[in-house]
Amino acid sequence: MTCKFELIYVKDGSERVLSDSVSNGDVEMTFSDGGGRRAVTLTAKTDVELNSYSEWDHDFFTKNTPETPDPKGDLYFMNGYQSWTETREFYGDARERDVNALPRALVNSFAFDRYGDATFYEYDKRVLHGYDFFYVKGTSGAFVANLNIERAYLIFEVVRRTGSVTMISDVRGKRLAAGESLVICDYMYRGSYDEGVAALDEYFPRRDVKKIFGYTSWYNYYQDINEKIILRDLDALDDRFNLFQIDDGYETFVGDWLDVDPAKFPSGLRGIVDKIHSKGYLAGIWLAPLVAEEKSRLYRERRDLFKKGADGECVKCGANWSGFYALDLENEEAREYIRRCLSFYVDMGFDFFKLDFLYGANLPTYDGKTRSEAAEYAYSFLRECLGDKLILGCGATTLNAAGKFDYLRIGPDVSLKFDDVWYMRFMHRERISTKVTLQNTVFRSFMDGRLFGNDPDVFLLRDDNISLSAGQKDALITLNALFGSVMMTSDNIANYSEEKREILSGALDIFNHARVTSYSRFDNVITVNFELYGKDNTIKYDCAKGVLI
Repeated sequence: MTCKFELIYVKDGSERVLSDSVSNGDVEMTFSDGGGRRAVTLTAKTDVELNSYSEWDHDFFTKNTPETPDPKGDLYFMNGYQSWTETREFYGDARERDVNALPRALVNSFAFDRYGDATFYEYDKRVLHGYDFFYVKGTSGAFVANLNIERAYLIFEVVRRTGSVTMISDVRGKRLAAGESLVICDYMYRGSYDEGVAALDEYFPRRDVKKIFGYTSWYNYYQDINEKIILRDLDALDDRFNLFQIDDGYETFVGDWLDVDPAKFPSGLRGIVDKIHSKGYLAGIWLAPLVAEEKSRLYRERRDLFKKGADGECVKCGANWSGFYALDLENEEAREYIRRCLSFYVDMGFDFFKLDFLYGANLPTYDGKTRSEAAEYAYSFLRECLGDKLILGCGATTLNAAGKFDYLRIGPDVSLKFDDVWYMRFMHRERISTKVTLQNTVFRSFMDGRLFGNDPDVFLLRDDNISLSAGQKDALITLNALFGSVMMTSDNIANYSEEKREILSGALDIFNHARVTSYSRFDNVITVNFELYGKDNTIKYDCAKGVLI
């Protein structure tokens, strides 16, 4: 395989570029290429700090037709930075939304640029970009997957007008001393989507994933939960469920995980855990262990446990709650606090941990580490803390979660309106949206059972406190059942009509027994073929309207 390449690094405070040879007086690169896998190893001859390594003009892209790339016809899969980031097959004439195009005062007031990669990736309206997995369908074909996640993200950039593809290994910030070597790029490649997905089994062997059918309190009550509501909804569930999860709202403030709100839960949580277990369910709990909000006692009293930016201020991760900040994972006391909080709920008997806002692990920069190394360390630390407990990651970078979490949310939160309120459509790419998350559910489905079990978020059939149409609710439950390893709801199913009970039973049949055989996109319609009890079935989903057609 041939391609062009460029290494950018810093020596003695000045930026240097290596592109016309494999070595100079500072560094030397060696290449390994064969069997559909390419790796690049860098050896430093003197102390250097890396910036990026890029490749382009790869010859493994197959030419399916003699035409040049068709901006309106070719499809490019761009995997979003983290769980919630918009991820789908984009036509080449699509435009990425750049939160930094909003008024700066608005962005700063609500920290809209903190949820994704907007603070460290420079958006360009001429370019589409994604992380770690990429494929193209159309006038050319290719599939690429990053195999170097322990060291660096692999960013794919597509020039929308020409279809040209550049791959960038994000080694920014990594330091090498003289004599040290580092694999700076390592990926598998194939000439088509089908070949690439088939080859994934070699690098990401399929795993046995327990299917989860459960309840979560969030998408009905949000933080307004209490002991009465939780016990009432628990009593409504039948023996088809295997998980009951308490979501945000039980703690006094985000970050003060050892303080269960006595006004909401006067009896604490241990008795609820016992009742969950008595019904034969796993007991689940929600935490955001790597961050804490401004109003928390932890933030007010222990500012030393939080990661500081170049300006000396705590690194803000977003505007949720009262605004929230990243704990410093290089601080032993901060790690011990996280470990103590997680152990508190393990000792209480919880089996299933939904860990949220995990992008807080590497929104800050850690001296001498790439962003991917920081996430690898953080997610491994969480697994170490929780041992063999089930972990559902959320708001996490996808490939870092592989091998560390049992399940991963693969889209943004479901909204009670199909595409949320109108003004949110101009915000960050991680915004709440049922419209967005359903496309994430379909197009990230090749990860399910390989990297982790996919969690497509909740289905909602209730009629109160919701603005989804009946058709949109039907599409939501059907696609979740077809493409996920997790099916959750926040409905009190005791209120379901007979018609809703029949819809749920049908969806569970699909969830437990159907197998998707193929799917494809044309314009705004996704066609899904699946097998159920030996019979072939086809559905069509309208992405724009959110209904099956």
